[in-house]
Amino acid sequence: MSDLKVDGFQSSALISSLSTAFTNYSPAEKAEQLKKVNGIFQLNVKNDQGTEAIWSIDLKKNGEVYKGPAKPKADVTISLSDETLGQLASGKLNGQKAFMTGKIKTKGNIMLATKLDGVFKATKSKL
Repeated sequence: MSDLKVDGFQSSALISSLSTAFTNYSPAEKAEQLKKVNGIFQLNVKNDQGTEAIWSIDLKKNGEVYKGPAKPKADVTISLSDETLGQLASGKLNGQKAFMTGKIKTKGNIMLATKLDGVFKATKSKL
């Protein structure tokens, strides 16, 4: 597993812990997550300095998290701030509310984007 951390991004620790959670899934748990979500997310995250980092979450084929654009292409691309991603992952911010208030922009399958909240919740028990 490559290093997922990017300097200057609070959410990079969160992305790393997401990857750890996927690694800790039993084969049955991983299969259940893949079946439930069945999609590839690409997160385009901007920090306070305006720098962008890209991470991809594959919950279609391999159940893995990696740095860089989604391969094959993402089912949904989510653009958001570093702070917003942290709030979403911690449960302080609801994904739908974030979208409605313009804190999240999506391209692609918007219904898949709504499953990201569930991905964060499901992985909390594995950390």
